[in-house]
Amino acid sequence: MSPALDKAFLPASILAARVAGLASRTLRRGGGSTMPGVVARRVDPKVLSRLSGKLPRGSAAVTGTNGKTTTTRMVAKILQVAGVRAVNNSTGANLVTGVTAALVADSSLFGKPRSEMGLFEVDEANVPKVAAEAELSLLAVLNLFRDQLDRYGELAYTAKVIASSFPDLPEGGSVVLNADDPLVASLGRSAEKPIFFGVDEPSLDTGTLQHIADSKDCPVCGTALSYEAVYFGHMGVYGCGNCGFERPDPAYRATRIRMDGPRGTDFLLTTPHGGIGVRIALPGLYNVYNALAAATVAGEMGVRPTEIARGLREFGGAFGRVERVRAGEKEVFLLLIKNPVGFNEILRTFLSGPDGRLSKPRNVLIAINDNDADGRDVSWLWDVDFEMLAGSDAGTNFFVTGIRAEDMAVRLKYAELPVRWAVPNRKEALRRALEATPPGETLYVLPTYTAMLELRRTLSDLGHTHPFWEDK
Repeated sequence: MSPALDKAFLPASILAARVAGLASRTLRRGGGSTMPGVVARRVDPKVLSRLSGKLPRGSAAVTGTNGKTTTTRMVAKILQVAGVRAVNNSTGANLVTGVTAALVADSSLFGKPRSEMGLFEVDEANVPKVAAEAELSLLAVLNLFRDQLDRYGELAYTAKVIASSFPDLPEGGSVVLNADDPLVASLGRSAEKPIFFGVDEPSLDTGTLQHIADSKDCPVCGTALSYEAVYFGHMGVYGCGNCGFERPDPAYRATRIRMDGPRGTDFLLTTPHGGIGVRIALPGLYNVYNALAAATVAGEMGVRPTEIARGLREFGGAFGRVERVRAGEKEVFLLLIKNPVGFNEILRTFLSGPDGRLSKPRNVLIAINDNDADGRDVSWLWDVDFEMLAGSDAGTNFFVTGIRAEDMAVRLKYAELPVRWAVPNRKEALRRALEATPPGETLYVLPTYTAMLELRRTLSDLGHTHPFWEDK
């Protein structure tokens, strides 16, 4: 192929991608966050490497089972505060096609970027391809939990897939790892420049490893790990009495963590560049981990602690993950669910009081789909600790919906939690749940990914929020 013809592929791919994106939004087939990337790559298979190579400050990526979208958008907010313009796949389209689509949208017809750097959340299985094409200067791995095993298989395999991308990082490239996740921390043995983050808060030690913990054994020798502290799932302070593998010393720490219910969380952030108090408007320890990961990524990019704290303070949440939506005189709280550990933390954070029971009347809509993006196997619902809510006399109304509404209803029945309505149709279920929610109260909506998109679209059609692709 002649150089002139090769050069012409880039504008052709960008033009075709923009037409595809417009068609996708016009036909309401999504927000145009994936299809433009599919089309661009068909026209020019090198489009991702061509566009990412034009970014003056390179690219960074965030991967892991839980928290990718929230963490990436936290970093984007911090960079905005620091005066750095970053292109971001903010809608959560995290396959290589979604990353490509984000870069296409940020570029002129001839490939000139509007942003200084790329910041992408990346699906675990897509990390090697994105790392090879986008020349990542930093890769952050948040956690590895059992999630969609029909897609990825065992966790050890997922870890190997991620580690296989390390050789594609440029010389001096950084790998940010969660020290409190044994499997993630073990990836530091394969990284040239690992940087660890972790929580140090004895008051949050649950005292016991949950039966659903996914990484109970040493990732090096296979011996059962000993835990000094367990925060949730398999996250905590651990060590192996056989081979000596232990939790690495974190360079970035969260201490003095104080939960303020649904209103948010305070903690002390300690970095190699100094410490500072941080307030986030998101509840739950899992969001402290997200914020800590974001602080680590930003800190390794040279952002000052004061700017990190301000960015985290101003961050309001990612669509559908921990999102509040006003519906007239009522509030809808969208909380994405994906796996047992994440579901348990949501139940513990939002729906249970100090004694493990519901602290006051609530209306809860659980929406379970089993599309490809959700995972076909829903047997994980039986590993969720719904029993922590059993026996409450708070009069909670449980509504269930989605493709697998019956499975969810059966699970709640065995937890002795009465289901008021089991309605497969998502729109009808949302209508009934909203009708049952008195003015001034909150409807908690716990959906899987595709159910969240459907319910959020319904809320948008009703005028309560905007389409997710307009969320900035």
